[in-house]
Amino acid sequence: MSVFFYNIFLLLFRLGTHLAALFNPKAKKWVKGRRDIFEKLEAAIPPQEKIVWMHCASLGEFEQGRPLLEKMKLQYPAHKFLLTFFSPSGYEVRKDYDGADWVFYLPLDGPRNAKRFLEIVHPSLVIFVKYEFWFYYLKKVKYRNIPLILVSALFREDMSFFKWYGAMQRKMLSRFDHLFVQTATSKKLIDEIGLANICTVSGDTRFDRVIEIAEQFKPVPAIEQFAGSSKIIVAGSTWPEDEEVLQKAIANNSIPSLKLILAPHEINEKHLAEIEKLFPNSIRYSQLLTPDSRLQAYNCLIIDNVGMLSKLYKYADITYIGGGLKTNGVHNVLEAAVYNKIVLFGPYFHKYTEAVGLVQAGGAISFADEKKDGILLQQLLEALLTDNGEYTFRCRAAGDFVRSNKGATQKILQFIQEKRLLTS
Repeated sequence: MSVFFYNIFLLLFRLGTHLAALFNPKAKKWVKGRRDIFEKLEAAIPPQEKIVWMHCASLGEFEQGRPLLEKMKLQYPAHKFLLTFFSPSGYEVRKDYDGADWVFYLPLDGPRNAKRFLEIVHPSLVIFVKYEFWFYYLKKVKYRNIPLILVSALFREDMSFFKWYGAMQRKMLSRFDHLFVQTATSKKLIDEIGLANICTVSGDTRFDRVIEIAEQFKPVPAIEQFAGSSKIIVAGSTWPEDEEVLQKAIANNSIPSLKLILAPHEINEKHLAEIEKLFPNSIRYSQLLTPDSRLQAYNCLIIDNVGMLSKLYKYADITYIGGGLKTNGVHNVLEAAVYNKIVLFGPYFHKYTEAVGLVQAGGAISFADEKKDGILLQQLLEALLTDNGEYTFRCRAAGDFVRSNKGATQKILQFIQEKRLLTS
């Protein structure tokens, strides 16, 4: 893509988003959140502050950047931290995140926007997380000689960086002072385009994050009361396809007192009502009364809030991660595996390195796409819950896989210290 076509893309993106905002709630938030954005930035950020700017595309990237941001905040107390998001799905959930001093939407890329943003923010260090490569922001950061690093990056051979038409994309990568990638495969691709000297395999910071979450676990009495002495399946980030397969598998299972804790990806009222039809003997978390002796009568608990999921996996005998029945792929498997829990998901997982690694380690099992009857999932559940040896092996393998991959955050921090990026 040339700069000319990139500018056309930015123009069409802006026009398309404003048009979509007339009828699409997410697009409306994207537009509204950027209204008077520069005035808001100028009012919030004092010109004399020393600032570290971290940018994340959305919520998933935030979870990767979070352990680094929080460690840096402790290590560099003289600096303030600005967190920006491109997507409403990240900003709306984390706009009140107290680990950063300011949380804002990132203004759309462009020469004027990038220039004005950097004049207001005047960062001492810029950190982009995993994806999001904005041409003018990277160009202006480089021209101002501001240290710029990319963390937890993951590259595939089919990306434009590695194609004959990817000169502009390769130029964007070259503007970074350092690229911290998750895998050796990613580094090999970067090496082949002549950037070996600025690339290091550090691993994925999400491993550090989920380990921190597990170490800070606090019991949830209402969940304990619901679970009782039953066998528990915790299904997280589910879509309708997942919920249909789970319903059929559980309805036909032979395991006594099996209960399901279901945390859907979308928690709007329409979807929650559809889940209640699918699982008639269910109760929403918001409806729980503590203590409530009636809880034992329900076999499905629907989580109708955001933020609990990572704790719920602690109570599982088996975990199920949604998204694997859709081509977009499975959601975060590490939040479950860290608790030494066997993880199940559908067949669409191969573009997620951590899911592939977990399967190879024995801590996860992918089952076939079975939207019609759920027979394979049912058989899988019954086999795992009746074969203690197999179950124990796979649970241990899941936890060991997570712990063996920790340390990415420390590698990046060490680079920042050794290069004196915030002390020069």
